[in-house]
Amino acid sequence: MTITNERELQGMRRAGQVVADTLRALREALEPGVTPAELDALAGQVFARHGAQSAPRLTYDAPVNVFISVNDDAVHGLPTTRPLQAGDVVSFDVTPSVDGFIADAAVTVAVPPASPVALQLIACAEAAFDAAMRVARAGQPVNAIGRAVDTEVRRRGFTVLRELTGHGVGRALHEQPDVPNFPHPGARSRLHEGLVLAVEPIISSGRAWRTATRRDGWTICTRDGGLAAHHEHTVMITRGRPVILTA
Repeated sequence: MTITNERELQGMRRAGQVVADTLRALREALEPGVTPAELDALAGQVFARHGAQSAPRLTYDAPVNVFISVNDDAVHGLPTTRPLQAGDVVSFDVTPSVDGFIADAAVTVAVPPASPVALQLIACAEAAFDAAMRVARAGQPVNAIGRAVDTEVRRRGFTVLRELTGHGVGRALHEQPDVPNFPHPGARSRLHEGLVLAVEPIISSGRAWRTATRRDGWTICTRDGGLAAHHEHTVMITRGRPVILTA
């Protein structure tokens, strides 16, 4: 989507506010003993208060309100009834549809007390997103984002999961362009003002950059058992620093 007027901007801001409120509620409820299924139900309650619906459910018939991925599950985790334990690394991926506008964001948190590796991995995903924000501006190639992410992740000793990418978003859940998290030779299109992107470094503490899909047909995990972290926001490209719509 490319935002061209104030109505579209406000529509995306409303969807982004639902994302922010939902992530806040999930983080506050995270504790040992709570189940991902209970957290998914909580997200559904927040959606309902805002008149929002789950975009993955609407688009792909996903059996969730939000995806919740634990430890070596990287993305699209189906919420289970297994109680979370101290030290678990939990990624919340929240994508509501509100009055025809879709916003997408994710955050990874650890159930305390967290291991040093988990904390370093989460910090790396956040730093990689920040690195992307420093280069994502009108006129730059899409590849600039992937180069910035990959450089930061490698510098900190972690691995980009290359099969998982960011993407355009706004009117549909997945729009063009794809936004790889490494310097992909095909990502040569130029960013332009008003373009809405989901920028989302997805990384692992392991060495394998390829992923696998679990038997549920949804959950994508690391191949070598490495922990995964995911940091994402929906942003609007400008001539300067992008506008974050989901914060």
